[in-house]
Amino acid sequence: MFDLFPDQPSYEYPALINVLFALVWSFVLSSVVAITHKLTYRGDNYPKNFFQAMVLGGIITAMLMMAIGDSLARGLGVFGAMAIIRFRTRIDDPRDVLFLFAALSTGLAIGVYGYSVSFAGTLVFCMAAGILHFTNFKGQNHKTSLSFTLNDPDKLPQLQEIMAHYCEETGLRTVALNRRSEMRYEFYVIMLKNSEKDRFLLEMSKIEGVSQLRIDRTEVSNF
Repeated sequence: MFDLFPDQPSYEYPALINVLFALVWSFVLSSVVAITHKLTYRGDNYPKNFFQAMVLGGIITAMLMMAIGDSLARGLGVFGAMAIIRFRTRIDDPRDVLFLFAALSTGLAIGVYGYSVSFAGTLVFCMAAGILHFTNFKGQNHKTSLSFTLNDPDKLPQLQEIMAHYCEETGLRTVALNRRSEMRYEFYVIMLKNSEKDRFLLEMSKIEGVSQLRIDRTEVSNF
C-alpha cells in the first residue's frame, strides 16, 4: 500500500500514516508555541514572518528527524546539506531565540516519536511563558528614545509628571546645552500603551517652552 515509487532504494522509513500523524502533531504543537509567543509579545508591531518561521520550522525539524532515523550516514548528509544554507537574519531578543528553539524542539521530539516529551514540554513551556508574562519578568521591553529642547529647566518636573502617566519606566540619558542657551534632554521611556504615543506627544507639547520634541524606538531591553 502507498508504494508510489517502487524503483527507489528501500530504507527503513516509517509508514506513511505514521509520518502524516507526526507532521500534523508537529504543526499543532509548534503552532501552540507560536501563538503563545504572539500573546506574550510586548513590542509595537508583531513580526508575522517570525510566527510562520516557528510553525514551519517545527514541521521541517520533524521531517528531518524522521528522514535521518538512526542512520549516522543520513545524519551527516543532512548536516552537510544544512551547512550550505546561511541564516543571516538577526534576532536581537534572546526570548525570541528561545521561542524559536522551543518550536524546533517540538518537531525534533515528534520526529523521534517522543510524543509524551513533546506534549509535556510544550505544555510546561507555554505555561511558564504565560506566567512570566504577568509578573515583573515580562520579557522584552521596547525602550523608546524621547528627546526635546526646553528653554526653562524649572518646567522639567511638569514634563516628568506627564511621562509618569504614560510610561512604565523612564530614565535620563543625556543633558546638553545648545547655542541658544536652551537645555536639550534625552530620556529613555517604556510606554504603557504604544498606541497612545500621539496623545503622549501632544500632552508634552502643551508645556510652554518645549520644542524639537521627538520620539522613536531605539532598542530592546531583554527580559
